[in-house]
Amino acid sequence: MPYLPTFIPPSRYNDPVAALDQVRHIYESSLAHLREAMQRFVAGENLPGHVRAFYPFVRIQTETVSRLNPAENARLSYGFVAGPGRFETTLTRPDLFGDYYLEQFTLLLQNHGVELEIGTSSQPIPVHFSFAESDHIEGSMSAERRQLMRDVFDLPDLAAMDDGIANGTYEPRSGEPQPLSLFTAPRVDYSLHRLRHYSGTLPEHFQNFVLFTNYQFYIDEFIRLGLESIDDPDSDYTAFVEPGNVITRRKGLAAEAGDASGKAPPRLPQMPAYHLMRGDRCGITMVNIGVGPANAKTITDHIAVLRPHAWVMLGHCAGLRQTQQLGDYVLAHGYVRDDHVLDQDLPLWVPIPALAEIQLALAAAVSDITETRGPELKRIMRTGTVASTDNRNWELLPDNRPQRRFSQSRAVALDMESATIAGNGFRFRVPYGTLLCVSDKPLHGEIKLPGMANHFYRERVDQHLRIGIRAMELLREQGVNQLHSRKLRSFAEVAFQ
Repeated sequence: MPYLPTFIPPSRYNDPVAALDQVRHIYESSLAHLREAMQRFVAGENLPGHVRAFYPFVRIQTETVSRLNPAENARLSYGFVAGPGRFETTLTRPDLFGDYYLEQFTLLLQNHGVELEIGTSSQPIPVHFSFAESDHIEGSMSAERRQLMRDVFDLPDLAAMDDGIANGTYEPRSGEPQPLSLFTAPRVDYSLHRLRHYSGTLPEHFQNFVLFTNYQFYIDEFIRLGLESIDDPDSDYTAFVEPGNVITRRKGLAAEAGDASGKAPPRLPQMPAYHLMRGDRCGITMVNIGVGPANAKTITDHIAVLRPHAWVMLGHCAGLRQTQQLGDYVLAHGYVRDDHVLDQDLPLWVPIPALAEIQLALAAAVSDITETRGPELKRIMRTGTVASTDNRNWELLPDNRPQRRFSQSRAVALDMESATIAGNGFRFRVPYGTLLCVSDKPLHGEIKLPGMANHFYRERVDQHLRIGIRAMELLREQGVNQLHSRKLRSFAEVAFQ
């Protein structure tokens, strides 16, 4: 016999705020039930049955392909369903996604003029996803008691978390609703927990503009620039957050509840994240993803559920052309995906297009920071194809096979992460871009040597990072609605951004 919370029946709404309030009510009631049951279980009590609580859902049903489409929404690439039918998704963490849900609800109501249905879904909330950030109750149980949890509570079900919707391979069974969003609630919760583990910071701190790098030099400089920015009482940024949720508020701002709980970790997490925050979440997050396409896929798989407005790779690359100089920039306008980590999710025949808005912002940022224009700008920044490989020692393979492929592709630069980050941006409908800096030219006898490398990093890191930050600020100033391009969305797309 299941042990369930009081059932909250579905209800219909024309008001997006009221709809969101009902989502909160259902979600908080479910979490309260699970937490209360877990406390009793840890205390050794025998519960009256299998403990279960459910995510809230939102549903919309339309009878026509037409949209009301008010003028202010006409240019948006999201906020509407593809045609007549029943569309639904489960929802989680309204405390984190409240503003996002409110925007999606508002657009659906404006574009279709039908009611939103909010109710309790049939998708159980895994008990691990109900724990508060400060809860560590499992550690106080014996091994036998922890094993018994499987019989008493719902654990994460990987079958409910796959990326079939994002990959375009999901097909509802007969009678099932079509999806409203790329990610189900369990998939979102899974990624939120993974983000804590990999980044060392809470998902709440992540901003909507994300920079990736594979060098700690860039992170050191981002820390310096971030702390410098919030030392200015007139700065648009409100706080700087480091791993361990160590929060430094802008000069003149008082500490907030929970700030004191932040503590620098004894060692950095695998992919540490740093956040230069704004009140509207349109600040800048920077993540050191380390080396390799596997890391690049892992972190973007999880950050994608936060629905950022853009992410950009800033890293170093091998220059493949004799005319390039160390320190030159490469703005990727195409990718050779020789990294393989996305082959099962994103077939190689799928093109990864350059996005005009990102390209223009990056080019303008290079011009602004280097103070170069026209032909002089072309001298220090080359636009071309970037090849990404999963073999760091590609130079040692016999018969020059990689070199031949790279030559045939017309690639101008080679790295290990950029194609993965761009590919996952395409897959998850997150606008993406790449600006690399040439740090060696292995095909032309210029390899990295310790002294040369250290000098190079000191010379270029500050400028390269400032370019990345400037590009994100330009994108923000131009308006985020221009970023979510139709190039990233299919002809039978989900409604949620």
